[in-house]
Amino acid sequence: MMKITIEGIVLNETNYSETSKILNILTKEYGLISVISKGSRSLKSHLRGISMKLVYASFTISYKEKGLSTLIEGSPINSLKYIMTNFKKMGYANYLIELTKNVLKENNQGEIFEELIPCLIKINEDFDPEIITNIYEVKMLKYLGVNPSFSKCISCGDSDILTFDVNLGGVVCKNCYQNTYLFQPNTLKLLKLFQNIQIANIDKLNISSKKVRQELNLFIKEYYDTYTGIYMPRKDNLEKLTLIK
Repeated sequence: MMKITIEGIVLNETNYSETSKILNILTKEYGLISVISKGSRSLKSHLRGISMKLVYASFTISYKEKGLSTLIEGSPINSLKYIMTNFKKMGYANYLIELTKNVLKENNQGEIFEELIPCLIKINEDFDPEIITNIYEVKMLKYLGVNPSFSKCISCGDSDILTFDVNLGGVVCKNCYQNTYLFQPNTLKLLKLFQNIQIANIDKLNISSKKVRQELNLFIKEYYDTYTGIYMPRKDNLEKLTLIK
């Protein structure tokens, strides 16, 4: 084992023995790693506060490449306190965590950490959690190996796009259109933008069109169901959370 200090976020915690926990921590350097936090269930433990789901911190661990590493100490980087104290924000954060865990089963790249953290920080800062979640969902398609193209017709290569054909897996022009759903032009523009936008650099986020918001979620659900083969966490409750101010 070697002693290292890494930046990470706890995706889930599992009780282990009478006083300890097993933490699954997503890191930039090593992807998803499992760590034992000894004695962290004790009220007096110095590890108690950093051994919980959604803790984003700098962790010092005794690292073991195969098997369980051991948590030594940690220092919070961002408490995400506005997520922790807001029912709506917590709902979206938990959804992002569950989606991340499913993507990691297919691709354990540390880059996913760099996509997730800015999303949680933006939600914590009161950016629209539904749209931030949509951006993350679109970005995860790259890590699942099914990143769609929104630039040229999938059938003929024409750049004059009419809509996205989920059955064909790409955008189509009016000449190749086959009676599929007609997405709003603004929906397609946003989906293309979501692929490349740096979430950390977002300083304004205002999508007022109810139709466009519905179509973003429609595209994401149908595309994931058709091409990813992964379990998508249920979004039913998230739709109800959008009514909460």
